[in-house]
Amino acid sequence: MGKVDRALRIALEEHGVSQYALAKQLGITRANVSRWATGDRVPTADRVAAMVEALMILNPAAARTFVHHYLGELLEPPPSAPPREGN
Repeated sequence: MGKVDRALRIALEEHGVSQYALAKQLGITRANVSRWATGDRVPTADRVAAMVEALMILNPAAARTFVHHYLGELLEPPPSAPPREGN
């Protein structure tokens, strides 16, 4: 299991976003999203950025969860954590 597939599954499941809704927002088939979520395929960097943009439209909390799980706590605190001081 890779980071993208795990992060995508967590974000979609925790926030009730369907693979179909994400696929529709991205203008691709649900099968492509499914392949990313299962780790059968790895999206390009451009697709990952597009995924974040699509998730921001569908559910901003899902986008934050995806980024957190994909990029890690060093870049962004957990979605439920208060903002860091100085931000």
